[in-house]
Amino acid sequence: MTDQAQSPEDEVPAKPTSASRTTLSHIMTGSDTNLLGTVHGGVIMKLVDDAAGAVAGRHSGGPAVTASMDEMVFLEPVRVGDLVHVRAQVNWTGRSSMEVGVRVMAERWNESTPAQQVGSAYLVFAAVDGEGKPRRVPHVVPETERDERRYQEAQIRRTHRLARRRAIKELRDRRTAEGITD
Repeated sequence: MTDQAQSPEDEVPAKPTSASRTTLSHIMTGSDTNLLGTVHGGVIMKLVDDAAGAVAGRHSGGPAVTASMDEMVFLEPVRVGDLVHVRAQVNWTGRSSMEVGVRVMAERWNESTPAQQVGSAYLVFAAVDGEGKPRRVPHVVPETERDERRYQEAQIRRTHRLARRRAIKELRDRRTAEGITD
């Protein structure tokens, strides 16, 4: 398992993955549908953001705001009458940011068949203080091999996010230096 030693300036003790893991469940109704008669992707995205926000707030011990959604994948349509379970956990932490992984499961409300995965997402949250300024978050401590894999994959996604941001900034700076404005 990853061993994240606390440095003296860390004010908050590390927390295990299980400390903030949560599941949000919601039954889908007719008011959740799109023009095709299935549940609107935006409804699922809101549930994902709500569950991830709860996990980020729990882990950080206070307010946390959505900084980005790295990826939202819809694997299967969700239908009216589906009981949707949105499972979220902190995968990785930085100084003031956290990656939260979310798995969306759905099952028929009136059947005893197992829930199937219908989506997944990765969101980045920033912990903020009362003035909206970044504040420190506890390190997350992976507890299982699966948690460790998620932690390592989150580090890869972070590296890619930062590289993409840097490349776009360099491109924009170059275009500006060449007198190209959009």
